Amino acid sequence: MTDAVLVVDVGSSSVRAGTVRPDGTVAHVVQSRLAVRSPGPGLAEMDPAELATSVLELARAVLDRAGPVAGVGVATQRATSLLWDRRTGEPLGPAIGWQDLRTVLTCLTLQGEGVRLAPNMSATKIAALLDLADPDRTRAAAGELCAGTVDSWVAWTLAGGPSGAGGGLHVTDATNAAVTGMLAPGAAGRWDAWDDRVLGALGIPAAALPAVVDSCGLLGEAAALPGSPPLYALVGDQQASLIGQGCTLPGTAKATFGTGGMLDLCGGTAPAEGSGRGAAGTFPIVAWRRGGELVWGREAIMLTAGACVDWLRDDLGLVTSAAETEALASSCESTGDVWFVPALMGMGTPVWDFGARGTLVGLTRGSGRAAIARAVLEGIAHRGADLLEAAEADGAARVEALRVDGGMSANAVFVQALADACGRTVEVSGELEATAVGAGLLAAVGLGTLTSTEEIAASYRPRCAVDPRVPEPDRLERRARWLDARERATRTVPELSGIEF
Repeated sequence: MTDAVLVVDVGSSSVRAGTVRPDGTVAHVVQSRLAVRSPGPGLAEMDPAELATSVLELARAVLDRAGPVAGVGVATQRATSLLWDRRTGEPLGPAIGWQDLRTVLTCLTLQGEGVRLAPNMSATKIAALLDLADPDRTRAAAGELCAGTVDSWVAWTLAGGPSGAGGGLHVTDATNAAVTGMLAPGAAGRWDAWDDRVLGALGIPAAALPAVVDSCGLLGEAAALPGSPPLYALVGDQQASLIGQGCTLPGTAKATFGTGGMLDLCGGTAPAEGSGRGAAGTFPIVAWRRGGELVWGREAIMLTAGACVDWLRDDLGLVTSAAETEALASSCESTGDVWFVPALMGMGTPVWDFGARGTLVGLTRGSGRAAIARAVLEGIAHRGADLLEAAEADGAARVEALRVDGGMSANAVFVQALADACGRTVEVSGELEATAVGAGLLAAVGLGTLTSTEEIAASYRPRCAVDPRVPEPDRLERRARWLDARERATRTVPELSGIEF
């Protein structure tokens, strides 16, 4: 009998599927683009029906190639929110993307009532969908509607069977539930129930929300797929990447550098102290839940990372492809004291300044394409060092080596700059996107092929390890210069800088 699992990975711009074996080997990968529409400024929407169709088509394509699998693991973008009819499975409105800012005013209004939510959380997005489809909440309160995040929608879709109505499987795992803004701390630090105070403030009936389940274990049956393989894992994408890079022991951390950047630190089973932002600007996360026991972590956020490379290519025309930045940047030994702050959409951890803006400091007549390209890569690396320092401060831990994945991890100049900025070894993931690996390994733990998450840590093997080349005194001087540039980038738009979530 095969020990491979089918993995479905729903990202912010694509859906991928493939098989993952217990040793982390990935095969039979297929992918399709996931369209994200912006019908107005600050809006981001997806078509739930298109998403469901992609999930089923890709999953079936993998099974056609690979044959039967031992189970299914699912990793998804977090906080994106949907509403659908419980009887028919018909979506009611678009999926509101996690980046969507339509509920900013709602969040600010709720602050006056003592309820602190951010627009990138699910709570106000679900309320907005209910306002359109069920303004008096009659149907939701009667249990006729389902509200959830992408993991809920994918689980419902996979469980649909011939009827396509989800087979009654309306669940979300603890990693996704914890970033909705609606999960409440329970006895002994457990986060396993919806917060009545938040639901009441937004008029969200609990009857519409999914059951909160473990991230791994037998969660249901994918009756919509040939052979009805069991569903053994549901997990948020950043947590899946954490697991996929073997960061399952306290004090281990990974950073994913894609369009934006996320650094996640594995903390352990000690309950998080509160759900809000820490002093250094990171947030507590549920890394995973197994057998009802939560493993906690800290998350630090960079709003723009690879998007800055896209800016060099698409808007400035300095390069014709993102990959070209590596050769261009390596053609000069230094930036010539040019410093770039990647704050094209504001700045996240540690300063959380939505009025910060991207900044180039130190330009001279001699600053050319290569120096600017290198400055952009080094600026993103310094933001990575920001995230690491913040996670260590809030998590009270030291990370000996930082593991990385995402599109930018293929850029050798960037990876070296990251090691130099952090003063730590950087280990590059064997898979460019470790999310699918993490979902597959978590499913293997759920079905018993792997005995524990500790076994995942023991088997991790990076593609390469890059050590810092800059002596510590020089590193600190460079950090000071860059931090000075970061300070200049803050409060560029004062009215936005004053907004706190």
